[in-house]
Amino acid sequence: MILLTGAAGFIGFHVARALLAQGRRVIGVDSLNAYYNPRLKHRRLAILAQEPGFSFVEADIADPAALRAAAPVEGIEHIIHLAAQAGVRWSLDHPFEYERSNLAGHLSVLEFARAAPRLRHLIYASSSSVYGDRPGPFREEDRCDAPASLYAATKRSCELMSESYARLFGLPQTGLRFFSVYGPWGRPDMAYWIFTERLFEGRPLHLFGGGRLERDYTHISDVAPAVADMLEQPPEGPVRHEVYNLGNSSPAPVDMLVEILERATGRRAVREYAPAPPGDVTLTFADTAKAHARFGYTPRMPLADGLSDFAAWYERVWRAEM
Repeated sequence: MILLTGAAGFIGFHVARALLAQGRRVIGVDSLNAYYNPRLKHRRLAILAQEPGFSFVEADIADPAALRAAAPVEGIEHIIHLAAQAGVRWSLDHPFEYERSNLAGHLSVLEFARAAPRLRHLIYASSSSVYGDRPGPFREEDRCDAPASLYAATKRSCELMSESYARLFGLPQTGLRFFSVYGPWGRPDMAYWIFTERLFEGRPLHLFGGGRLERDYTHISDVAPAVADMLEQPPEGPVRHEVYNLGNSSPAPVDMLVEILERATGRRAVREYAPAPPGDVTLTFADTAKAHARFGYTPRMPLADGLSDFAAWYERVWRAEM
């Protein structure tokens, strides 16, 4: 049985679908907070609820008792921990939400895993933000001790907590540094969603950093199956903890993102340029050689095709329901 935290979130939803397609049993846990429109989370859960192998419990994973009540610790063999408070800019004004969701939440999951007698593997979400503001490409062996945001600092702290639990208690763990994951059923706080929404509504687009900030956009179709396939491949060796980049290895400037979305939506953007806000980095750029060597990870979705896919979904599904 698999415990999946953040099951109502974007990546969690797609990972759950990938696992269920393999015939697995999944217990999803999510607090359904209002960081973005909870209606989107409920729509994702409604789709998952149609699968016989899926069950859901609304709970705050930062509460150890609530987490223990949500799933039978004796029966859990795998954990995929994706629940977290996301958003670099949000962390500037809401720091204690990151302390609770990311730090206390991660520790709660580690303690749950430590108590699970049948646990074979814990996979958890980290972030490209841990690399800070530096030239690319980013490699897992790079030093990650200069976070540009509190969000980044909490995600790096989670990696260090996992390292300590692997050393102290032998917990087999894999941390995944996600790079700007996008696609259908995505997150409304991310640039590709905001730009698509504003294009359809005829509103100006705010481009920070003069439109030159570059991100390594990675389509969900390259991420979710990879996470599901990693489940049966825990780390080996004396310290069973590894981190991997999951990115597209092809950063694109924000201006290019807008140009692609203009073509995908058939609308012209009104651009308004502004300085980059505190916490934003200049570039994210994944070196995925380590994940390729270990798991055969090979991203295949070109950005233009992925954004066209998202824009079509947004117009056909989300905009039609608004």
